[in-house]
Amino acid sequence: MELLHVFSQTYFTRSDVQAFIDDIVVSANFAGANPAQFWQGVKVLKLQTAGNSQNDMIEILDKSLQRQCGLTLASCGATPHTYLYLDDVLFSGGRIRSNLKNWVVGAAPAKAKLAVLLIGSHALGEWYSENKILGAAQAVGKTIDLNWWRAASFEDRKFKINNSDVLRPVAIPPDPATQTYVANFDEPPLIRTIGGKSPRGIFSGEAGRHLLEQEFLAQGVRVLNMCPNFDKYMRPLGRTMFESLGFGSTIVTYRNCPNNAPLVFWAGDPWYPLFPRKAN
Repeated sequence: MELLHVFSQTYFTRSDVQAFIDDIVVSANFAGANPAQFWQGVKVLKLQTAGNSQNDMIEILDKSLQRQCGLTLASCGATPHTYLYLDDVLFSGGRIRSNLKNWVVGAAPAKAKLAVLLIGSHALGEWYSENKILGAAQAVGKTIDLNWWRAASFEDRKFKINNSDVLRPVAIPPDPATQTYVANFDEPPLIRTIGGKSPRGIFSGEAGRHLLEQEFLAQGVRVLNMCPNFDKYMRPLGRTMFESLGFGSTIVTYRNCPNNAPLVFWAGDPWYPLFPRKAN
């Protein structure tokens, strides 16, 4: 039952994405008092070289503009006042960071307003990405006014570990395999202290959260031991570059399950996953 509660907060259907984009198209905060006029000056950046998440988002936006403003994206952005980058979910932010840094250094004008539109975003990756994107702009003498728009934001920063929206165990499971896995760390893993809460209400309570964290961690170690071809950045609770128990996201979309989620969600043969993952 706890997992059902979690997915009620973190599973994004196509209808969820459609509703979010529909709202953004006519939002006074985003598009002002005259959305049709605003969107005529928006240029969508098509920078993604791998995967189809950006193309899917752009297609949904195009259809929403046609329905609500009588416009197509092809007719917009000839003389842009705003540049728009779309993607599904920001985890560590590596792809978004790379795409936008390259754009900023290269094709971006000397001054530009840049909006990033996402289904979901994790706070640490967003903060780090913003610093790197704006730093790249400063290095080449450009001024970028960067704003983030997301349907949902998820807390995962280290100093907020006790009040986080991601999987952060309060203890290491006692089984020998997990104990051995953690014993090989250079430093002890970060452990959450009981008593905090998920800002988004991802978990129904401490008992349910603890159960999921313990089981996903222990079974994730089991999956790692089954799948020797994973690289060193694959962790029991999801891929991350940092030595840890894993990224810990529970986000799944109608398109795919990210590898930043627990291995039990998506890892394949010989494990049987909850969400068979499509490689980008």
